[in-house]
Amino acid sequence: LGLNSADAVHSRVGATTMKSVSTFLRRISNNKLPEWNAAMPKGADKIIPNNSFDPTKQSVVYIPTCINRTMGCTTGTSEPSLATIIQKVLHKAGFNIVYPDGSLCCGMAFASKGFIRQGDRKARELEEALLRVSNNGALPVLVDMSPCALRMKETLTSSLELYEQVQFANEFLLDRLLINKKKGTIAIHHTCSARKMGLEATFMKLAQRCAENVVVPDGIGCCAWAGDKGFSFPELNASALHSLKDALPPDCLEGYSTSRTCEIGLSLYSRIRYRSVFHLLSECLLDP
Repeated sequence: LGLNSADAVHSRVGATTMKSVSTFLRRISNNKLPEWNAAMPKGADKIIPNNSFDPTKQSVVYIPTCINRTMGCTTGTSEPSLATIIQKVLHKAGFNIVYPDGSLCCGMAFASKGFIRQGDRKARELEEALLRVSNNGALPVLVDMSPCALRMKETLTSSLELYEQVQFANEFLLDRLLINKKKGTIAIHHTCSARKMGLEATFMKLAQRCAENVVVPDGIGCCAWAGDKGFSFPELNASALHSLKDALPPDCLEGYSTSRTCEIGLSLYSRIRYRSVFHLLSECLLDP
């Protein structure tokens, strides 16, 4: 409701006025209110599971993370939310999609604020739900945010086969999909969590399969969005990404990553749109 309300106001008053009002409100609140920016997303689409099940097809458990259940496409655009895009790609690849029951959370949102006990409780709830729906780990589990995937790998039972976006795409999708390479140059950004999982080469392999030319901008490491701190301490993000725009080649018009919140800051300071790697896959699909 909050994201869609902000989007509705933005569409009426324009980005310049919206930014000025947001900055003023943040100032008089003594920086307690988060700062609005032009790369803020709208609210996410409602997830509508497809209940059809084909016993001849492989099944996958898909856990839409809290952020991607909440944050949809960038303000001013009308493309589907990430969960809808992932559903499309998985069906195209011939998978049955199984969703766990309930509004589940890996617990990072709590633990990162110092609420360790609550974060652990949410992790245990998620673990129990994923074990039930995956037949005690028999089915692979796709996680659509790399920070959440890392948290789950560190806190949940090893009986679960957990896959971050680029891991899952490389292992299960590339051999099942007909892909038409995107023309021109794209940029990719390795999130801190993806680097910790050692996924840089895996991401590059996937991106090169989907695009003619792939760049990783020089000098750009952590984007410093840092969970949700980019909303409350935008100076961190501005400092970390101050050189991003100049580090991109002039013909690079799109960027891709694996964390919705990181993609907000990357879009803001690159002046191009950063989205999930599943958006890239979706755009490159050919009909069989």
